Amino acid sequence: MSDIMIGVLGILGLLLLIASNMHIGIALILVSYLGLWALVGEAAAWGMLQVVPFSFISNWTLSSVPMFVLMGFICYHANLTTGLFDAARIWLSRLPGGLAIASVFGCSGFAAVTGSSVACAAAMGKVAVPEMLRHKYDPSLATGTVAAAGTVGALIPPSILLIVFGVVAQVSITDLFLGGIGAGLATAVTYVLVILLRVKMKPSLAPRVTDHVTLAEKIAALRQTLPIILLVIGVLGGLFGGFFTATQAGAVGALLSIVVAALKGSLTFGVLRRSIVETLVTCGSLFVITIGASMLTRFLTLSGIGWSISDAVLAFNAGPVVLLLAIAAVYLLLGMFLEPIGAMLITLPIFLPLILQAGIDPIWFGVFVAKLLEIGMITPPIGLNVFVISSTVGRAAPTAVVFRGVLWFFIADLALLVLLIAVPGIILFIPSHF
Repeated sequence: MSDIMIGVLGILGLLLLIASNMHIGIALILVSYLGLWALVGEAAAWGMLQVVPFSFISNWTLSSVPMFVLMGFICYHANLTTGLFDAARIWLSRLPGGLAIASVFGCSGFAAVTGSSVACAAAMGKVAVPEMLRHKYDPSLATGTVAAAGTVGALIPPSILLIVFGVVAQVSITDLFLGGIGAGLATAVTYVLVILLRVKMKPSLAPRVTDHVTLAEKIAALRQTLPIILLVIGVLGGLFGGFFTATQAGAVGALLSIVVAALKGSLTFGVLRRSIVETLVTCGSLFVITIGASMLTRFLTLSGIGWSISDAVLAFNAGPVVLLLAIAAVYLLLGMFLEPIGAMLITLPIFLPLILQAGIDPIWFGVFVAKLLEIGMITPPIGLNVFVISSTVGRAAPTAVVFRGVLWFFIADLALLVLLIAVPGIILFIPSHF
């Protein structure tokens, strides 16, 4: 049996194991180990199984992940981010669909301290959706807005998805973060336009809020956001200013979040314990997947299947745009069934050589992939953000209602993907001028 055939069988076996509901990380490790055994023998495969986990996890940059995750969980459990939506609500509520627009900006601010779309959706779902329903907003608009706006969490830095991409692709995480700002802001603006358009077409979706708010109340609401704003400035300002690395930025962020929570009086032993436990569980699962992906990369490289696919694509003479559209189709399909990091790590060993040979900027591609994978968070049948919102709201918005609400944002996301391909400067402008 040829090496390439072994690689093909390995990929098919991996897909079957994932379809059988095996943990993605375990499936990756098992297929890679058996594939290398078939290619180079048991001793070499066993040696890789001993060496790869340590060599990959000991990557210094990867240590920023648990720090940023801890920062996000502390901010979430200590309720440091609730003021973000309140401030946006008070300042924007009188606009058409103002509460929904406030939800978009609230999620964008929350993303700057969590880097997780699920955490954004869960937090804003508890705060923003009940407020919109109380003001007689259409349930599909209220829930769909928050489910979609939660996806900004993987684009606005610090993004866990972009950190993992940077480690695997060996590109600057700082540049990825800077590129994510452009894509994240473009996404937020797109969602705001969708809300304005829908409410303009059908005003009954979002009745105008007539509550009178004084200037003093508006200023007081802004003061509530000051701790989070200072936290974000301290972390991202230091990172982009070159004062410390991504790993140090994560550590500073975790420390500052603890200090801010303590000063606000919301840091209890329970909050700290839950934050640490959830950080360990999240990172443990993530690192198993990244180890498996690293092993899969070695297996596919030795089998030659990655380069065979690259040669086939080049022989087909597909231009960069056609290649990107094909990659987008694959990621949108995978996003329906797999969680984002798993889907990314399974495919990067195949796609990275393709985009490099096609002359596509890896920084742009990393942000583009993050955007693609986050669209999968709102697409059926899985749509993780949709189920998070549905479970948070309960009977007020069944899953079908949430999916109906995100459909408009999904269509807008597809249009934005085309715009990102046509105008790469949306992502690359900030990294190239910083």
